[in-house]
Amino acid sequence: MRFRHPDGSTVHLAYCTNVHPAETLDGVLAQLRDHCEPVRRRLCRDRLGIGLWLAEDAAHALVTDPAALRGLRCELERRGLEVVTLNGFPYRGFGTGEVKYRVYTPDWADPERLEHTAALARVLAGLLPDDVTDGSISTLPLAWRTVYDEQRAQTAHTALRTLAERLDALQELTGRSIRVALEPEPGCVVETTRDAIAPLTAIGHDRVGICVDTCHLATSFEDPHTALDNLTRAGVPVVKSQLSAALHAEQPHLPEVREALAGFAEPRFLHQTRTSTAAGLRGTDDLDEALTGDTLPDAAPWRAHFHVPLHAAPTAPLTSTLPVLKSVLTRLVGGPHPLTHHLEVETYTWQALPPGLRPRGRTQLADGIAAELTLARDLLTDLGLKELP
Repeated sequence: MRFRHPDGSTVHLAYCTNVHPAETLDGVLAQLRDHCEPVRRRLCRDRLGIGLWLAEDAAHALVTDPAALRGLRCELERRGLEVVTLNGFPYRGFGTGEVKYRVYTPDWADPERLEHTAALARVLAGLLPDDVTDGSISTLPLAWRTVYDEQRAQTAHTALRTLAERLDALQELTGRSIRVALEPEPGCVVETTRDAIAPLTAIGHDRVGICVDTCHLATSFEDPHTALDNLTRAGVPVVKSQLSAALHAEQPHLPEVREALAGFAEPRFLHQTRTSTAAGLRGTDDLDEALTGDTLPDAAPWRAHFHVPLHAAPTAPLTSTLPVLKSVLTRLVGGPHPLTHHLEVETYTWQALPPGLRPRGRTQLADGIAAELTLARDLLTDLGLKELP
């Protein structure tokens, strides 16, 4: 979906396909047919943006076979879909079994991460619509914190500088400008936007910026205005933003709140949980850890890294951090000029919701994704952006 900002520039809105399991190119093509096109039809649009997730096998197939890349581009066009951004965070295995800590490997100190992201950039340059020259790729925020030391930090920074040089060369070759965005996430080396400033300044290249995920920002209790002000002052570009909402519990000490939260403690994904105390931010790596004993102080609200549907906050006594999303979005695109032109709804946890809230089949899932995009569209038009055909 495209929108005209009052300054005349185009803002792109997509939804991320990491909600649909697929490891191979055939699986990606099936996603377009079974999920993405039905969402577009529900929105009654001729064109729909998708934030494509390409696992390592699919990316390799596309970057080594020009015919396969042309075939994917033709299939996107045939189904009324377009791609200006990729989600390059998960490497493989995101849709099956237990993901948890595996999503953070390989990290930016491992050569595989550089090669995979460079491959994604070449693929994206070949998928961008004819009238679009700028693409974006979100990626993991360097590494999970417990496996990172100074030597690995230097290796990661070198890898990102190497990637930036390759992206410069790619633009010279193709005329397409691709940028990469570190996505701060609780528990990682770069957990907050504040944590991103030093490494991005050290890397020192405008090809590498930040992806502001509004669920992650809210989970870490960051103030949106302070976060974006600090990024602006530091000269860190907001390459893209993922529009998502975290799980919020106002009174986590109450038994009924604990019971409701337990329904969201599930075995596939990691749900880092945080609370803000007078002594600073406290947290656990997963929701079930927070619910065990007195691991996490419960005198103040808790927030969990669980991407809940934007249009359907959990019922009382829980809610979501949608107000944080609205505040971030106002700052990102509500001013005289957008701070970013790439927005992506990223609710990958539909099938991880408590059983009674999960969509039953493709039809309900498509309905839910369309409802999220409708909410995002309405927020954008309320900010003065005009929806384009």
